[in-house]
Amino acid sequence: MSQRCLLLLAGMGILPVGLLAQEPLHVSGENCTFQRDPEEFLTKEERTIHDVNARAVAYAAKAGMRFAGTVRSVNPWDVPWRNLIDEEIFSRLEKDRIQVAPLSTDAEFVRRIYLDLTGRLPQPAEYRAFVEDKSPGKRDALIDRLLNTEEYMNRWATWLGDLVGNNRTAFNANQNVSGRNAMYDYLRNAVNTDKSFRDLAWELIAASGNNYDTGPANWSVRTITPGGPVQDRYDTGYIRPATIFLGLGHYDCLACHDGRGHLDQLSLWGRSVARVETYRMAAHFARLNIAGRAVPGTDPYSGSFDISDRTAGTYDLNTNFGNRPNRVRIGTMLNVMPEYRDGKTPKAGQTWREGFADNLTADPMFAANTVNRVWKQLFQLALAEPVDSLDPARLDPDKPPAAPWTYQTAHPALLKRLAGQFVGTNYSLRELIRTIVSSNAYQLSSQYDGTWKLDYVPLFARHYPSRLDAEAVHDAIAQASGNWANYMPQGFAGPVRSAWELPDTTEPGGGTGNLLNTFLRGNRDTQTRRGDGSILQSLTLMNDAFVRDRIRAASSPNVRAAVAMTDNNAAVEELFLWYLGRVPNDAERSKAVAALRRATTPALRTQTVEDLAWALINKVDFLINY
Repeated sequence: MSQRCLLLLAGMGILPVGLLAQEPLHVSGENCTFQRDPEEFLTKEERTIHDVNARAVAYAAKAGMRFAGTVRSVNPWDVPWRNLIDEEIFSRLEKDRIQVAPLSTDAEFVRRIYLDLTGRLPQPAEYRAFVEDKSPGKRDALIDRLLNTEEYMNRWATWLGDLVGNNRTAFNANQNVSGRNAMYDYLRNAVNTDKSFRDLAWELIAASGNNYDTGPANWSVRTITPGGPVQDRYDTGYIRPATIFLGLGHYDCLACHDGRGHLDQLSLWGRSVARVETYRMAAHFARLNIAGRAVPGTDPYSGSFDISDRTAGTYDLNTNFGNRPNRVRIGTMLNVMPEYRDGKTPKAGQTWREGFADNLTADPMFAANTVNRVWKQLFQLALAEPVDSLDPARLDPDKPPAAPWTYQTAHPALLKRLAGQFVGTNYSLRELIRTIVSSNAYQLSSQYDGTWKLDYVPLFARHYPSRLDAEAVHDAIAQASGNWANYMPQGFAGPVRSAWELPDTTEPGGGTGNLLNTFLRGNRDTQTRRGDGSILQSLTLMNDAFVRDRIRAASSPNVRAAVAMTDNNAAVEELFLWYLGRVPNDAERSKAVAALRRATTPALRTQTVEDLAWALINKVDFLINY
């Protein structure tokens, strides 16, 4: 009988779980998420690849309509190799004799790079200036300029806020508005100054102070874990950074049981890890002190938390309730001292959290995980999927996994080299992003005229389209119309107008908040950001008041300007550039210009331009970053 069958039978209560590689009998199928639904875990990588492939195929026809006659798939050795990314991507494609999409046109590239780096479409003047520029280094020059804009800071501060889960309310513990804002300022400043990502992670894990005053102290507030003994909080203390900064989400499983008998099919690394190792990891947080200030009245610190470290405390093996199976003594061992997964312990004079932060940021998985997550943000598919379930035993190009295991990534050497370069730049997020978007692998077209196969997806033989994030949808509509709204997030000194400037996904309330939520921005707690489409999203773009107000000439300066233009061809082109970030193709231009010619009165012309603006917002490619 196979291991998988044994797991399924155990989950149904037919076999004692203790028969599975001598697992403790108290771990049952009822509280093991893998045993409840193995397929959810075993097929996650495959489903991710299928989703990316489906988007690439679905949007190919639209892209072909825009750039008809320009698409010819090419040999990978005919594409210039600009950096280490191209060396690894194209050499693998060359070895497998797989053709690649051509390089993106200037029109395709300028739209993509603005959306990826700033979350905005290029304005018409920016688009024209780039496309008309004949200098050979214009793409690198544009990348450099965008990486030093406020829009870049706002867009990537949002990415960081998603990553670390900065929100004022959460299932386990509330940072409250002041804590949320302090963390937001910290993250935004980190992007603006290009703070070393190593230093950022270290400070989040080890910070002390009041969470209303000290931004990174809010990280520890999120370790509060209700419904169990204090050891549950210690477990959360190491599981969150292990998942977010190392990609080792399987530690959440290992905090309940040994990997053996549970992770055998999921992780070559995880199946050999014993639960006792997680006790030692969690012990780093056994002296973390979180003191709430329940001060009544108008005290500005009411509801805040003071984060500090005690001088005593251990991880005790004495629980009989909570969110995890009982922690019982092992032989004569009644408590556990901190020890990192590679055997290192905190140095003399350090707090235990500082020791953990030192070892985590020196862990090879720290750089690899960060590279993997940023790659996914820019390519839509990570080098190794799923991003929260990396397998250290299946990533090293110098240590192939034992059969029948295979590498978790199609490009293990690329992941290692890119992680090494990231370390060499002092963990610079800006330089990592620059390296990725400067590569011709990133700059390939999303169009592919050869025979496309599912097997090509992990090899990155083309660029994969994605649906715009909620904030990008909001800003595209506002910028295109010239009608920006002002929002006043709680606790802010002044208003903001871009959705990328909102400190978390609970802002703003009301109608605009509902629009943003329709595009699945998540809540940074129990719901992750998603790029799925839906009928509700289509209906929102057709009918929402935010959209209707921004296609009317009376309230939209750019629509009024188009109405006033006497050259119909120029008016159509301007509308396309504002709303879609591209010029119309011949068929689109012909239909739109004909519609304007039929509008023989001022009222009809105004109505026709407004109808065109509405139609552009509701075109499929308005929502797509291709």
